[in-house]
Amino acid sequence: MYDQSQLMKGIMEGCILSIIGRERTYGYEIVERLREKGFSDVREGTFILCFCSLEKKGMLRAEFMPSPLGPSRKYYSLTEEGRRQLEVFATAGGG
Repeated sequence: MYDQSQLMKGIMEGCILSIIGRERTYGYEIVERLREKGFSDVREGTFILCFCSLEKKGMLRAEFMPSPLGPSRKYYSLTEEGRRQLEVFATAGGG
């Protein structure tokens, strides 16, 4: 039997990689796109844990950049490992 929470986490990580794979973007923008795509019941802390997990696994690179509307924002981009994982996700039918 599979663990539904792990399945959801894997899908969410794949979707995050897919969004970032299109363009470098910041956390709030990613969360908004995910919510538009059906992750509306997911708590913000869960998204943050996914970002941190992907960063620890070497799939994301993060850097703070100035924001025209206030404090600096943390922008994410894919590493080579992140691109490989995105390809695996897309091949499996998730992207």
